[in-house]
Amino acid sequence: MAAPGMRSVGASVTLSADTGGTFTDLIVDTEGELHIFKALSTPADPTSGVLDAVELAAAAYGIETADLLGRADVFIHGTTRAINALLTGGTARTAFLTSEGHPDILLFREGGRANPFDFSQPYPEPFVPRSLTFEVPGRVAADGTIVRELDEGAVLEIIGRLAELEVEAVGVALLWSIINPEHERHVGEMLERHLPGTPFTLSHQLNPTLREYRRASSACIDASLKPLMADYLRTLERRLGCAGFRGELLIVTSQGGVITAEEAGRAPIHTINSGPSMAPVAGRKYAAAEGEVRAVIVADSGGTTFDVSLVRDGVIPRTRETWIGLPQLGHITGFPSVDVKSIGAGGGSVAWLDDGGLLHVGPRSAGANPGPACYGLGGQEPTFTDACLVLGYLDRDFFLGGAMSLDEAAARDAISRHIAEPLGLGVEEAAAAIVELATEEMVGAIEEITVHQGLDPRSTVLVGAGGAAGLNIVAIASRLGCPRILIPETGAALSASGALLSELTAEFAVTCFTSSLDFDRASVARAYATLQERCDAFFARFPAETVRTVDFSYEGRYPRQNWEIEVQLPSTADLAAPEPDVLVASFHDAHRRVFALADELAPVEFVSWRARARAQMRLRERRLARDVRSGPATRRRQIWLAGEGWAPASVVDFDALPEGDQVFGPAVAESSFTTVVLTRATVAWKSRSGNLVIDLETAA
Repeated sequence: MAAPGMRSVGASVTLSADTGGTFTDLIVDTEGELHIFKALSTPADPTSGVLDAVELAAAAYGIETADLLGRADVFIHGTTRAINALLTGGTARTAFLTSEGHPDILLFREGGRANPFDFSQPYPEPFVPRSLTFEVPGRVAADGTIVRELDEGAVLEIIGRLAELEVEAVGVALLWSIINPEHERHVGEMLERHLPGTPFTLSHQLNPTLREYRRASSACIDASLKPLMADYLRTLERRLGCAGFRGELLIVTSQGGVITAEEAGRAPIHTINSGPSMAPVAGRKYAAAEGEVRAVIVADSGGTTFDVSLVRDGVIPRTRETWIGLPQLGHITGFPSVDVKSIGAGGGSVAWLDDGGLLHVGPRSAGANPGPACYGLGGQEPTFTDACLVLGYLDRDFFLGGAMSLDEAAARDAISRHIAEPLGLGVEEAAAAIVELATEEMVGAIEEITVHQGLDPRSTVLVGAGGAAGLNIVAIASRLGCPRILIPETGAALSASGALLSELTAEFAVTCFTSSLDFDRASVARAYATLQERCDAFFARFPAETVRTVDFSYEGRYPRQNWEIEVQLPSTADLAAPEPDVLVASFHDAHRRVFALADELAPVEFVSWRARARAQMRLRERRLARDVRSGPATRRRQIWLAGEGWAPASVVDFDALPEGDQVFGPAVAESSFTTVVLTRATVAWKSRSGNLVIDLETAA
């Protein structure tokens, strides 16, 4: 039997799971009808959290887990496994093989310093220590000429040392392998022959781009993740298979697409920002459904982090400056990624006092275990969620749709002992301070991608997503001056819902340097033909009805510029018969958008050429199923309002709210997985698309 309000599951379903630091979100798509399920994540064994969510879904449909998985043809998975391993030092023992005379590529990075005048900070350590860095004799020149043959005997000696040192992975990045990969390819063959079973990554295959540091860094990061991610993905496939899954497992990538589990195992670097990359994909779709085509801020507030991104003119933000850690102090991935900024502020963020008695919220999180004090799982420290419970924002008997009861007494005790008493405040005042401080930190993150980039937040619409977003999204919008907020119908699991909209993707690159002063049409045409062949081979895997798209771009610069910018090719450009005037004009336009100026009298240098192939197979309309809460449609309870104290507020069922009916603050809109707090001077209504629209301009 299916749970009340749920129809029977269809014969064919798609499952989408996103593993966060606190909760694992699962969306079941059955013939376009969506249901959301949440289970506590299991950091020590993330696969268990995924299976727990599937079991919850099966129980809600009144069927066995094996039956639900057996009907699933696709399982899409977003994971934080790779990024967590990098941040905690849980990657494999990795060696770095580089050209003789260049052992410090990873140490020097790109020569910058985070703070050039702070000499008290030690120089950051390289991703691979010098003790595991080996110089390979042999040299290829910038034009591909072999200046010195590869010394195979020396390479064999190095491989022997790798075995003695019990190296678990190897990254190989030789100079100018992007022009002539012969030496690098031969080193790979020798590793495969003489160090069998040890994974390795060749930079020219993974990331054929100019700049040796970025290629070397990406190769070493990728290699270091291979043992961990291969084991994780094998385990996930095996356990899903044992539980009844017979479909295809797809993994979300940092670029906002999906790849097969096999491809993710071969190049796990693509999974570093797996989960957060899908939030702007979904946010764009929901904003467009409401006719919002201007700048859209997508704020995804989960249990552990607050992720923000900016979608302008319908374009998903992408960056090539993706660092693990702080710029210049961390390690660059060398790959384009959806541009998402994350801070340690979420529902599980711990509130604490420093030695001077100053209040902080985060970045440390209580996570899923033990979780906030109100979870009753052993947590003793106060968190953002505890504060919201004390202030009346959360219904202690309706958390996760009533699947979990919250302990208000434990929340009050934790806030009292750790915050209120030391500061001489009442419990409610301390809880309000926690929420206010967390709000300010979130506002600061949004200002970095708006105000600091010349965009006025008052001209944007704010999309609030994640299970914790609604608790203070109105306060965030008020602080920024955003006139309108959208709470998507699947906002509580935005990344998982974004994965349902995603496409199978593949990215290819060819380095081919030329200048507009002496444009090499033949070489550019050959580069285009190579990219087209690779895209065609990618598309050959899919049935004829698949919607296929290829986005071509190039990296260009003005002479003597240090850095290139990536420029999307205009529709009038034909790389099979390239015209430099069209390419030059597109570069000037792109440079003007990025830097607000362009030197139209200067020549343009073209460095590399790229193609992004996208395959979309499931184009259908999806709507969230409505699981209406039993009981009166509107209730009332006391909530704490800043500057006022306790005030009566109406409580409405988000799912049961009729389309177009207005709700005036103070009020609380609740669903099984999200709670939206409406302060005074706000009005909210449900749109035709099923989203909650909150207006801060036309409020009565």
